[in-house]
Amino acid sequence: MPWTSIVAASVIFNMTTTRIIARRAVLIATIVILSVGLDQVTKAIAVDLLKGLPKISYLGDIFRWQYAENSGGFLSLGSELPPVIKFILMRILPLLGLSVILTYTLITPLPTLTTVLLSLLCGGGLSNLVDRLANSGQVVDFMNMGIGSLRTGIFNVADVLIMIGGIGMVVVYLKPSSKSTV
Repeated sequence: MPWTSIVAASVIFNMTTTRIIARRAVLIATIVILSVGLDQVTKAIAVDLLKGLPKISYLGDIFRWQYAENSGGFLSLGSELPPVIKFILMRILPLLGLSVILTYTLITPLPTLTTVLLSLLCGGGLSNLVDRLANSGQVVDFMNMGIGSLRTGIFNVADVLIMIGGIGMVVVYLKPSSKSTV
């Protein structure tokens, strides 16, 4: 009977779709958990070893260990905003944005590389959000790079993950697409 073939095809399709989403969920969760874990461990080490100390320079001052607590966003932008606005911009909006990106990444068939890059971006963002929630709105930063007066802001591992994910996404969308999906 034809209807049994349709039912069987539907069941197989649903099982395959469920397996694909489950595999994608495992990949996303693994990357996000490892990203948050790595960032939080390095921040704890920075608090223990660098807090209260002057900057420590390496490679002719190209790289510095330099402890800072940042209540703003990128390059401390927004650190002087009123508390309510800062709460919305630094906690609520990132939480909503991360939720949207994670949901999109989970339910949309994406190339594996895109899934990995979005997961890195979310892992870094989530770890900085964890920092803000646990440390009265502050994020621990402890690395700085540059030559002379041309320097980056002070950053952390989460910021590096966000940059890898963000720049990687730009590169992915500027080049021809690949077909491998998770």
